[in-house]
Amino acid sequence: MENYYKGKNVEEELDRHKIPIKDLPTNFLWMQVKGGSKMSNLLSHASGIIEDKASTAVVWSAVGVAIPKAISCAEILKRQFSIEHQVTKLTSKNVEEYWEPKIDGLEKLIVKRQIPVIHICLSINEIPDTSQLGYQTLKGKKFWQKSPTSNTSRNQHQPYKSKKPYKHRKDQIKS
Repeated sequence: MENYYKGKNVEEELDRHKIPIKDLPTNFLWMQVKGGSKMSNLLSHASGIIEDKASTAVVWSAVGVAIPKAISCAEILKRQFSIEHQVTKLTSKNVEEYWEPKIDGLEKLIVKRQIPVIHICLSINEIPDTSQLGYQTLKGKKFWQKSPTSNTSRNQHQPYKSKKPYKHRKDQIKS
């Protein structure tokens, strides 16, 4: 690749009407998360819209390296407002990179790649199609609440206790 320099990139744009989640409400808030987006800005905007009841659903979309940030934002918002209905879809988008030759006689290269895309829909209202792939609900139980268990099962699942590392005493070490 030392004989080429990078030219233009042609990317497939994300479109509000092409989100692959069925039965989206018409007035959902679409949050497009980028790699340089600040989580505090994203969350304050989405929280304000949900608090004002301007929208009952938020769709978080992200591409490539921004996916973990979108997941974190969705989880924080879900916990903050106790949102019970979620649909997650993974897709990809096409990107073409054009590489121009530095030396005469070489051909232009086109590199085609597929970059992962995530869409996470959080809805306060129930989603009509709960059988679609990627649907999940809390069903009234919050993830941080413990379920009632009997004493026998509690004894079987003791938390892991770490052992302190063995330390040699000075009198045990032979020189």
